[in-house]
Amino acid sequence: MNPSAIQQHDVRSAPLPPMAADPAAFVAKFTAFWAAPSADRMVELLTEDVVLVQPLSPVTRGLAAGQAAFAQIFRWVPDMRAEVDDWCARDARLFIDFRLMGSFGRRRVEWPAVDRISLRGSFASERISYFDPKPILQTVATDPTAWLKALRSGLWRSAIR
Repeated sequence: MNPSAIQQHDVRSAPLPPMAADPAAFVAKFTAFWAAPSADRMVELLTEDVVLVQPLSPVTRGLAAGQAAFAQIFRWVPDMRAEVDDWCARDARLFIDFRLMGSFGRRRVEWPAVDRISLRGSFASERISYFDPKPILQTVATDPTAWLKALRSGLWRSAIR
């Protein structure tokens, strides 16, 4: 995870109220989203004031900022998908264990991730994604076509702001 992202976002959340929504229903929405993801469909999962924290990208605050960031990611990796392996919930916090996959340049990469999601009703108000970016970085570093796609997507401009 980007160390500056950790410093900018206080991950020591206050105790959460009991789960108000059905976590299994949210996991079903999450699974359906990642079968055919798009920035426009993020409204199905996230609150208007959502906070998204993840490696390789700056923290985003608000649905519109999250959609803009993911639009860049999906331009870079248009075939990105995810498959859920497991999940668990406690209070209003949900953990989803899944695998992301997509093509970076000419190479297909798959990597495990865990999202820690704070639910407000049936939507995520905060998502902190935990994954090792090393498989992505190694692939991009050794494939010039991946560099070009990253530059064209606009992703690296936003990551270094």
